[in-house]
Amino acid sequence: MTTLPAASPEALAVSQALCGRISQTIAEAGGWIPFSHYMELALYAPGMGYYAAGSRKLGEDGDFVTAPELTPLFGRALARQLAELLPQTAGVVYEFGAGTGKLAIDLLAELEALGRLPRKYVILDLSPDLMERQRENIGAALPHLADRVEWASRMPDAMDGIVIGNELLDAMPCEMVFRDEDRALRRRGVTVRDGALCYEDRDFDDAELAGLAARLVPDIPRYETEISLANRGFIASVAGALTRGAVLMIDYGHAASEYYHPERSMGTLLGHYRHHTVQDPFYLPGLMDLTCHVDFSAVAQSGIDAGLDLIGYANQAQFLLNCGLVELLQAFDPNDVKTYLPVAKAAQRLLSPQEMGETFKAIGFGRGVSIDWLGFARGDRCYTL
Repeated sequence: MTTLPAASPEALAVSQALCGRISQTIAEAGGWIPFSHYMELALYAPGMGYYAAGSRKLGEDGDFVTAPELTPLFGRALARQLAELLPQTAGVVYEFGAGTGKLAIDLLAELEALGRLPRKYVILDLSPDLMERQRENIGAALPHLADRVEWASRMPDAMDGIVIGNELLDAMPCEMVFRDEDRALRRRGVTVRDGALCYEDRDFDDAELAGLAARLVPDIPRYETEISLANRGFIASVAGALTRGAVLMIDYGHAASEYYHPERSMGTLLGHYRHHTVQDPFYLPGLMDLTCHVDFSAVAQSGIDAGLDLIGYANQAQFLLNCGLVELLQAFDPNDVKTYLPVAKAAQRLLSPQEMGETFKAIGFGRGVSIDWLGFARGDRCYTL
C-alpha cells in the first residue's frame, strides 16, 4: 500500500477546520447534504477549500501537473487556433480557471509573435490565491503585456470574444448516484457517522437529476457514477452571455456511451494529493483536489440547446496536431539534446494515447464565427458524440 506524504501541522489545522465547517453544514441541513454540496465546500469554502486556501496546487511541487505546466508547446499550439478566431470577434479572450497563469503567458507570447494580440485578456477565477499568483507570474513573464490582462470573479453579462477553459469542467462539483444491489437508483450524499464524514444514499429530491439518472445509469446492481448539473449549467450560462465568438473547452472525459458503460461501475471520481491518486473523497478535505471526468455528450447537448453551433469534438492529440504542434517541435534542434529531449518528452505526453492524447478531449462551439476551425480541420469532427 502506498504511503501518502504527510501534511504539515498548519495544513492539517486547515483541513480539520473545514471538516468542522462541513459537519456543521450537514447538521444544519438535517443530517445530510448532496455530494455536490460536499464537493463544493471541499474545493471552494472561503479560506479553507482546496482552491480557496493558500496551498500550492499545480506543478511538480503541487498535487498535479496540467498541460500548460508541462510545456509551452500546448499554449503555443492553442494560440494558432485563437489567432484564427480573434479577428472575427471584438478581440477579447476570456479564460476561466487560469491556474498559475501559465497558459495565459504562453498564449499571449505566441499571439504577440503571430501579430494577433487580443485587445484584452480576461481571467475569471474563484481562487484568490491563484489570482494573486497569476498576477505575479504574468507580470514577471510579460511585463509589457500585463496591462492587457484583467481579472474578474464573475462572468460578464455579455461576451464578444473567445472563451477558453483547460481542465475547468472536471473541477466543478458533480452529483453522485448509486444503483444498489436491488437495482434501486438513489442520490448519493454525505453525512456524519461516528464523528467521520461518509456516504449516505437517499431518494431523489431533484426531478431533473432523477430523470437524467434513470436515462443514463445502466440497469445493473451496485453501479456508482457521476452526473454534472454544474457542467450543463455553466455551458448554458456561457451561451447566454456570448453575443459573438467561440467557446473552447479542453478536459479529460468521455462521450456518454463510454462514460456510462456497464463496465465503468465505480465511476470516475478521484482525489489528487501530492501527485498521488486517492480513492477516498473524504481524505484530508481542503488539502486534496477532487475531480470527475467530463460527460462530453452532455456538454455538447447543453451548448446546442442554448443555441450555439457545435463546431467540433476531437481528442487532444488530434486537435494539437491540427494546430501545428509537430511543426512547433521541429523548430528545436534535435542535436541539442539537453534542450530537445525535455521538450520532446513533454510533447509525447500531450499526444500519446497512453498519456493525455486520448483521454483529454477538445470541444468547440461558435456563434457568429466561421465553422472552419484549424483544430478540427482533419479527423472526424464528432467522432464519438
